[in-house]
Amino acid sequence: MASTLVVVQFILGILITIAVLLQKSSSVGLGAYSGSNESVFGAKGANSFLVKVTVILAALFVINTVTLSFIYSSSKDDSVVDMVGAVPASPSTATPAAPAPVAPTAPAAPASK
Repeated sequence: MASTLVVVQFILGILITIAVLLQKSSSVGLGAYSGSNESVFGAKGANSFLVKVTVILAALFVINTVTLSFIYSSSKDDSVVDMVGAVPASPSTATPAAPAPVAPTAPAAPASK
């Protein structure tokens, strides 16, 4: 469920960004690329429609963020420090000690005649 909400969060972030960029501002912004929206959305134009869409998307974004934070905080009650003492050390198998290396002996001196 959490992974689905993360995907929804990502999509909501993209949609909010698009809705904000399509709104008219003092500079035209990306609203110039949206065509003639005024005739489709009524006499007031697309501004009131885009504002409503942005507010709804922002509310969904906040609700989704709070839901994700609740899911992640309730599933992570333990601290890493609490888990350090609880985890047993990995069992080590007893291996026989290797014999100590023996230094090679010097060759015998040749017998003199």
